[in-house]
Amino acid sequence: MNRLSTLLLGVLALAAAACTSAPQEQTSAASNLPQPHLEKRGPVTQLIVKGEPFLALASELRNSSASSPAYMEPLWANLKEGGMNTVLAVVTWEQVEPVEDQFDFTVVDEMIKAARANDLKLAILWFGSWKNGMSSYHPVWVKKDNAKYPPALTKEGKKLPILSTLGLATAKADGKAYAAMMKHIKEIDAAEQTVIMIQMENEVGLHGYTRDYSPAANAAFAGPVPAELINWLVAHKDNLLPETMDAWKKSGCKTSGTWEEVFGKGDRTDEIFMAWNYASYMNIVSAAGKAEYDLPTFVNAWIVQPEDKRPGNYPSGGPQAQNHDIWRAGAPAIDILSPDIYLADFPNILRMYSRSGNPVFIPESHAGQGGAANAAFAIGEMGAIGYSPFGLESGATTPQNQTFAAFYKKAGCFSKEILKAQAEGRIHGTWVKALNPTRVKDEVVMGDYKIQFELVSSGRRNGGAPQRTGGTYAPDAQGYAIVVQDDADNFTFLGSNIRVVFQPKEGNAQTVGLAKVVHGDFDADGNWVPGRWLNGDEIQLRYDILPAIEENYSGQGLDFGRPSPEFIKVQLYKY
Repeated sequence: MNRLSTLLLGVLALAAAACTSAPQEQTSAASNLPQPHLEKRGPVTQLIVKGEPFLALASELRNSSASSPAYMEPLWANLKEGGMNTVLAVVTWEQVEPVEDQFDFTVVDEMIKAARANDLKLAILWFGSWKNGMSSYHPVWVKKDNAKYPPALTKEGKKLPILSTLGLATAKADGKAYAAMMKHIKEIDAAEQTVIMIQMENEVGLHGYTRDYSPAANAAFAGPVPAELINWLVAHKDNLLPETMDAWKKSGCKTSGTWEEVFGKGDRTDEIFMAWNYASYMNIVSAAGKAEYDLPTFVNAWIVQPEDKRPGNYPSGGPQAQNHDIWRAGAPAIDILSPDIYLADFPNILRMYSRSGNPVFIPESHAGQGGAANAAFAIGEMGAIGYSPFGLESGATTPQNQTFAAFYKKAGCFSKEILKAQAEGRIHGTWVKALNPTRVKDEVVMGDYKIQFELVSSGRRNGGAPQRTGGTYAPDAQGYAIVVQDDADNFTFLGSNIRVVFQPKEGNAQTVGLAKVVHGDFDADGNWVPGRWLNGDEIQLRYDILPAIEENYSGQGLDFGRPSPEFIKVQLYKY
């Protein structure tokens, strides 16, 4: 067994002894109510809260905001007004256990109280041993004792401001504090279910070097690859990610030996070694908490940047996409391996992080129009359980986030239909952008129809009449749509800065017409409220009818010609 794993029983025993008591707020109904959990429904994994699927339209607070209830007091309402139903908020080890074995949950209690008052759910970010790969949120009594709680070392033996993954006492102490917090949350919140998820640490991995060179790390690296990892690789050999197989096959897929004998010499082996040790360490912490209160847990990745040349330029051994197999083997107590995405090509990055059935949740990304497009794609196309831009507590309702807030509000009212369609596989999402990257067109097939999307154009056709497709695009233009198939011929669209046309599915010679088009909205209870019936100028996208009919295209379509998102329901027919 992994040396860190042998500590788990001890961690749990110490946590049970150390946890302080708290007022019981359980009700008799709580015992019959399933706790928040992840559940496979159809092709997607969904977050279940109080027995029902829940779509987390979230925002993550800045790192230090939640440490002060007084600072946050006027800001909770901003988040609610901005369309959020969930807040990702930090709880730090240093605040929970300022003195060893003396726990203070004031910040947790105040956070839960404020979230309830504003009808918001919470995902707590546990900042314990690491944050952004660095170590600064652990208590002073840990910081001062490098002998018991060792740091990682450089090749030259210099101390890094990063706790070593091979610090066995550190793992034990972190797990004890985290388990104490989880026990407290269960005691005060199991009935209400305000806290619905937990993030373990933050963007872990080693900065600067490909691996830790502390004495314990050097000894482990020179020793055998743990049997648990080898056995996992053998059991999953037919389904390993290509990055894993590429490293393992260098040795002919050996099933014993040192790290370099099994995976070869080089940076990639160092990264795999660190991934195993980070995952094993964090598995102990997560498992200790789950033993007290088994909420869904996720870790977030500082993803590889375009300029990065090797591990250590990005945090080496973190839950980056290429390390997912190693994390699955080392951290079965962690449920989701999530990416923090600030790079431009959001769709392709997210696809990398959804491989091998990894549930989709984005804990950090952008807001604004680009963020709305990201969220729509993640929810509509990738079956995401949620999306979360960073740092909106004071900016959720600012002009630059107006269209993002509008998307969240509309998606919130539409969420029951979205979640049902996710589980039944009758939803798609699209993401179009003028530049970086250029992706101005997209299409999906749903039932008998090919649905084509195009970014809103500023061009005009010959003769001066409006050209509703094609032409030139504003450099910062971005559009999106979520489409749900209500039945064989009826669809609901939520779109922005995009136009939609319909053609028959491949092999069908008929033309698709628009039988009925209705603009409307969903109310707070999720009920459809019809508005204008659209026809004529509102749906005629092309006037060059002869070329259009040669393409089996009617010339009509849906026009979401503004950044502010709108709903349109359409009934199609073929002729």
